[in-house]
Amino acid sequence: MAILSSRRSSAAISVAAVAGLAAAGVGLAVGGASAGTVSGSLYRDPSSAVVRWVAANPGDSRAAVIRDKIASQPQARWYANFNPSTIQSEVSSFIGAANAAQQIPVLSVYEIPNRDCGGASAGGAPDLNQYQTWVSNFARGLGNQTVLIILETDSLALQTCLSPSELSARNQALTTATQTIKSGNPNAKVYLDGGHSTWNSASDTANRLRAAGVQYADGFFTNVSNFNPTSSEANFGRAVISALNGMGISGKRQVIDTSRNGGAAGDWCADDNTDRRIGQYPTTNTGDANIDAYLWVKPPGEADGCRYTAGSFQPDLAFSLANGAPNPPTTAPPTTNPPTTAPPTTAPPTTAPPTTAPPTTPPPGGNGCSAAVAINQWSGGFTASVNVTAGSAGINGWTVTVALPGGAAITGTWNAQASGTSGTVRFTNVGYNGQVGAGQTTNFGFQGTGTGQGATATCAA
Repeated sequence: MAILSSRRSSAAISVAAVAGLAAAGVGLAVGGASAGTVSGSLYRDPSSAVVRWVAANPGDSRAAVIRDKIASQPQARWYANFNPSTIQSEVSSFIGAANAAQQIPVLSVYEIPNRDCGGASAGGAPDLNQYQTWVSNFARGLGNQTVLIILETDSLALQTCLSPSELSARNQALTTATQTIKSGNPNAKVYLDGGHSTWNSASDTANRLRAAGVQYADGFFTNVSNFNPTSSEANFGRAVISALNGMGISGKRQVIDTSRNGGAAGDWCADDNTDRRIGQYPTTNTGDANIDAYLWVKPPGEADGCRYTAGSFQPDLAFSLANGAPNPPTTAPPTTNPPTTAPPTTAPPTTAPPTTAPPTTPPPGGNGCSAAVAINQWSGGFTASVNVTAGSAGINGWTVTVALPGGAAITGTWNAQASGTSGTVRFTNVGYNGQVGAGQTTNFGFQGTGTGQGATATCAA
């Protein structure tokens, strides 16, 4: 998302769920002392971007700190990919792994049309009708156990690009989405966008929540990707709850993103600020009747889009957030042997990953690398998945050149850094996926407008 002094930025990346994490602690409080309406241990995805980076870089001087203070913790899985044909199975797989671990998953839905008002995290469903189809399929994969749903970051706090009729349509879409999710899983806890304590006023936020159907939800979330202290957010949340109570809407609670609010406050891009720290470790044991959970909605170490591509995992950012922060209450080593080259099932909120299966790329016969691109096209736009495969020897860094059809333009990239947006575009690896073993494959992707069909890719190592 665009980074402005009055607002916040959000990005995230997630990968295929892998079962097998022991239900034993990863530094979380469990049980009935939560004070809010949620009690239990939050689910840690054993195949997240940070876990994969730690596994792939055991000798890195930053690895131990990142492992112990970030990779050990549960974080939200973002669903930002317009993939109505596969979203149900993706969600069902993730939920199944969390249920098997007897833990509570956190899912961030980020698919509303015209999200981020066209900023750094632009994208979303092509229109509201297709959005509701996607949400219906999403809801079918939620099972029947407790899940926490962060529904559409920025959708209410950021409305400057919407006309009155567009705003009315968005409010109705969010109301319907909430009801659809609750119908799909009555045990789902759904939270709507409350911005943060230094954005809109509490009364304005309450009015926006009411218009978007918070009466059908469990409450609202605040501070996603921001740095405001937990105490400030809790005070803001109490004011919003009080305003809602005055409207006859009672029983609503707050969740707070504490993923990087343990250091300097102020609303600016974390990519360029080294005074940030991770905040309260994720837990449902808040001790506050108004607050259901402290969550890491924004995965620490994933960029905002200032110095790095929004949503890409950057170890220097992760280390800056974790170094000097207190240790978690209990430290558990990350799950061993996570996949180091698995493509994400959802995109950073800058863009959306493809809905089609990534191409199968035979390894090149000699040294070097090869690349194959698969396009998922819809009316007016597309996503692309690119497989990079090493030859008979491993590679340490790669550059992929993609020739786009005329009129196509790239609007976002994940797992790579792009040079250019149209015509011939060069993509280079990011820190964690440049090393590819002999005959092995890594993946990156991008989203664009226009027609992507016919794009070609070549690789150089």
